[in-house]
Amino acid sequence: MKISLILAAALLASPLVNAQSMPDDFADMTVLLPGAIYDIRYHGSNNFVGTPVEGYLAAKCILQGKAAKALLKVAEAAAAEGLKLKIFDCYRPTTAVAHFMRWAQDLSDTSTKAEYYPNLGKDKLVGEYIAERSGHSRGATIDLTLVKQDGQGQWQELDMGSAFDMFDTLSNTDHPDISATQRANRYKLKELMEAQGFANYAMEWWHYSLVPQPYPDTYFDFPIE
Repeated sequence: MKISLILAAALLASPLVNAQSMPDDFADMTVLLPGAIYDIRYHGSNNFVGTPVEGYLAAKCILQGKAAKALLKVAEAAAAEGLKLKIFDCYRPTTAVAHFMRWAQDLSDTSTKAEYYPNLGKDKLVGEYIAERSGHSRGATIDLTLVKQDGQGQWQELDMGSAFDMFDTLSNTDHPDISATQRANRYKLKELMEAQGFANYAMEWWHYSLVPQPYPDTYFDFPIE
């Protein structure tokens, strides 16, 4: 009995992990919001790991239902200003997070340093940039930017002053050295997202989480497929 009580207490004290299939209250945004541009980086090799990431079996944006509904409203407000959403990542399986951690701990692999962390040693990435547990795994966090049509009708990313997943202080939303235009673009995204209940992570201008979180203590691990 004592062992059972100790085990139960340990389980209650640690985040829950659901390794089953996608819950009924999660949705595929590529179906609900086909007008957005989806550049799901971890499904391919164009990312800081340099290879497809475990758990990303399809280039889909999966979100919990409340976050999905809020993002639809963000897209509607953006469209009213001639803008679209470009989405890089949504729900992230804990399997993928573990892949990130293995990559971060392999200090011999620096093949993506020039593009993603030119001013930092790889040993400095875990913590502020790469976490052992990611809020993305709770299903209501999203990485995204805004795009606008150019004179030829092509959708182009707004200039945000740094690229997605650039591990550098330059990616801090309020970095003092970005231009007025870049700051205005970051704040346009911030304004649109905050209006629908999303909060920005100050270290990364592209990173937003719904507040409050629908699953604050659960980290899911179903694959994206």
